[in-house]
Amino acid sequence: MTKPSATMLAPYRAAHVPLQPHNRGMSLDLDWVNDVRVNLSAVERRATSLLGRRTVKKQWQAAWLLKAVSCIDLTTLSGDDTAGKVRRLCAKARQPVRLDLLQAMGVDEIGLTVGAVCVYPTMVSHAVKALQGSGIPVASVATAFPSGLSPMRLRLEEIRYAVGEGAAEIDIVITREHVLSGNWGALYEEIVQFREACGDAHLKAILATGELGTLRNVYRASLVAMMAGADFIKTSTGKETENATLPVSLTMVRAIRDYLQRTGQVVGFKPAGGIRSAKDALSWLFLMKEELGRDWVEPELFRFGASTLLTDIERQLEHYVTGRYSAAHRHPMA
Repeated sequence: MTKPSATMLAPYRAAHVPLQPHNRGMSLDLDWVNDVRVNLSAVERRATSLLGRRTVKKQWQAAWLLKAVSCIDLTTLSGDDTAGKVRRLCAKARQPVRLDLLQAMGVDEIGLTVGAVCVYPTMVSHAVKALQGSGIPVASVATAFPSGLSPMRLRLEEIRYAVGEGAAEIDIVITREHVLSGNWGALYEEIVQFREACGDAHLKAILATGELGTLRNVYRASLVAMMAGADFIKTSTGKETENATLPVSLTMVRAIRDYLQRTGQVVGFKPAGGIRSAKDALSWLFLMKEELGRDWVEPELFRFGASTLLTDIERQLEHYVTGRYSAAHRHPMA
């Protein structure tokens, strides 16, 4: 077994670096939004090329998978969440890959952790306490996740509650009706209010792309969210019939690139839902590297929303170390 080199692993950090400065947003530019066009066949062809032509092996694959671990928002969003379950998940967040595997690869000193832990608002205080001293931020869903269909007053109060409990990042859900009816002014004003309620916390706007109908709607919703001040745009709640896909992700990433070129402002990206295998994780990392550049394979600008992805990555790393695949129960999540 050849160990990943220092060059492959750089620049891992022993402590988390704060996220990028807040996206300042801009006034709603309806001309820009309405001019958007998306070539479906070109998007699908580009997405397919990522699967067919991009591959890494051996120590290079191990290094990429370790990078993927550092970009995971380790998530539990279930009705049976308890304080104990959250504490166990946070222990996994602190030590996401078994120590014996890290030692065998010679990377036990890099301080590897996940990017964040994502929970419901009522679980935030338990996560904050369990992660104290680790530098790992706590993210909370809010605004009537996953539907987003509650009165605005209650959605804003939920954001303030989560921030008050210690959440450093807030994953809001938009009102899909605004997109489907083309009411971009209402979508913009909604996200502006969410941004203000977040205060110093970073805002991730979940677009629920599987419910938006077309890639053109996905692109336009992405632009409006960024204009309104979203620090990240996120594909899905994980509860839709269709969640993160490469064509949808490519569409959103191109919107981020367009926004950066026109405004000079940097926005992060988070695919969520349905990303379960190490091979999937590599495809999304390659997408980010090729479309947006090296900065977008760091947790400051890229996250996976995932609950089971880490298990398969850890199994692949064990195969790299031992030559054998292990059972999933050898890599418990919580």
